[in-house]
Amino acid sequence: MTIKPADLRTIPLFARMTDAQLDELSAIMERKSLKEGEVLFEAGTPADQFQVLVSGAISLFEDGTERFRLSPLAPIGELGALTGVSHNVKAVAAQPSEVWRVARTRLMTFFEKHGDIAFPFYRSLLDIVSDKVRRDEQRLVEMRANIIRTQKAMKKLRELVLESPETELSEPIAKQLDDLIEHNRRGHYMVEPSRAIASKVRTDDGKMLDVREISEDHISLSAKVCEPGKSWSGVLVLPGRELPISGTVERESNGGCVVKLDLLVDEYKTALGDYLTRVQMLDFVV
Repeated sequence: MTIKPADLRTIPLFARMTDAQLDELSAIMERKSLKEGEVLFEAGTPADQFQVLVSGAISLFEDGTERFRLSPLAPIGELGALTGVSHNVKAVAAQPSEVWRVARTRLMTFFEKHGDIAFPFYRSLLDIVSDKVRRDEQRLVEMRANIIRTQKAMKKLRELVLESPETELSEPIAKQLDDLIEHNRRGHYMVEPSRAIASKVRTDDGKMLDVREISEDHISLSAKVCEPGKSWSGVLVLPGRELPISGTVERESNGGCVVKLDLLVDEYKTALGDYLTRVQMLDFVV
């Protein structure tokens, strides 16, 4: 199928590129034909190909349900492919289709040799990511507002239950509301450390474990440290600082475990709070 540079420029990633630059880039891309029903990639597999749909249609499935159907011309999972993260969805050809694709490693090598092509490509990519961050930030603002409204409503309901004549339902309802209010406290929300400011935990036997997620009172580790319900201790290794921590293994999680932390002394609590702020600021647009 013949695709003109003007057609490719309808894709935001290619919007700033000249005809000659698009010709050079498209020349390194493999043409792949898909039969109807053929799987392009599965959820959870590495995104190692930059792909563009040039004809047909691709359905994207999440938990067995079609979420989107792509029509040409359209990139397929371009942000994941360029960053190397795994696919979140399954992609299936909804009809006979053709995609152009290039391995991420080959694309990076091409850009290293052709800076004049890489610059407009990455400038457009930055615009796309910036817009996505802005939209995500707006959604987060709306979610925070909903959580705050829900938290206030639950507190009013708890007060109403406590102030009303006691019945056999009063105690379980009040307890459930207390649990929900405590669970929704901001300090309980866990964040994933970025690679730029990653943290680890050194166990008592000297092993270094990756920190998957962390909050003021919980930490998710990449390995099982002991059985749920058992006490545990280690050293939290932050950029430029180490903090002794201890707690109780709460549950196993994806080959690792989640530990409920004991209270920290004020100095260590402040240091952990500073680190959490640094991690959270990477997701926040000032």
